[in-house]
Parts: sequence; C-alpha cells; structure tokens
Amino acid sequence: MANSRPGALFSAACGVLLLAGCSAEAGSGGAASDGAAPHGGPASTPSATAAPTATAPAGAGDVSPHPYVGMWVTADGHIRQMLLANGRYDEARGERESAYTGSYQVVGTRIEYVDDTGFSADGTFDGDVLHHAGYLFYREGSDAHRQASGLSMNVHRVGDTPGGVHADQAVGAHPRRR
Repeated sequence: MANSRPGALFSAACGVLLLAGCSAEAGSGGAASDGAAPHGGPASTPSATAAPTATAPAGAGDVSPHPYVGMWVTADGHIRQMLLANGRYDEARGERESAYTGSYQVVGTRIEYVDDTGFSADGTFDGDVLHHAGYLFYREGSDAHRQASGLSMNVHRVGDTPGGVHADQAVGAHPRRR
C-alpha cells in the first residue's frame, strides 16, 4: 500500500490541473486559451501569421467581429475590396478579380492590412467611408456610396489620410501599386 499513496496524490494533482484548465477556458485567457477547441471539439487552424486578427470565434455563425465586414468600393467601382469576417480581404481592380489578397486587423476605426506578398498599408473608417492609401472607399449600397458614385469622374481633394498623403488626385490613380 505504500506505493499506492504517491499514485493517489499524482491523480489528485492531475484532476486539479484539469479543472483549472477547464475554468480558464471560459474566456479568462488562462492556460486553455491556446487555440484548442473546448471540450474535445475540432481545433481551429492557426493563421499563417502570429499576429492576432479580427476573426469571429468558431461556430459564431454570421456574427461580425466589427461593423466593417462587407464590400467597400471606390466611387467609380474600379477598386472593390471585400473585408471577410475571418480577417482576410480580397481586392479586385477593374476586370482583375483577386488582384490583391491578404489579412487585415481592425482596432476601433483603424484598419491595418498585410497582403500576401508582405506589403502593408492602413486606413481609417469614418462611418460608411474608408480612407485608405489616398483613396475613398464607400460601403457598397450605402447613402455615401450612392452620393459619391455621381462624382466618380471628378477630381477629389483627399485631405489628411493615414500615412500623411496630401494630394489632389483623380480616383483610379493608386500611388501604392504601380
């Protein structure tokens, strides 16, 4: 019986650790918050980057992680950027579908992009308008989009934008990619 006592202590210690891990899993950021699925469910696949992204929890259905998920377009419709709920974006330009793809993260009204080639950019949301790389994007179908689409051939004054771009430029001449 002398040998069974250490085994009982070991079993009790494992039980305490198991219970502590389960209670940490409930959202406290403790030991069980390592990306493993709770209670033996399928684990989520880790992203290619170690940086946190604005993603919906597994099984969250159509719950958006922030209010900016959806299609954003320039007034002339030439550039179309879909912000997906999983923290990815897909940008089309003219007839070129998926011209640029990558990940993004939203904190407050600021968005930071990293495309799949490693290029990074940022922007700021102002309601249904996204200021990004000297462009104005509009939430597709919004009042702002409808109002701006009549101006698509005009030159816009693009005041202070993220990154300090100050320029009078026509929509469609994108400075970041040539």
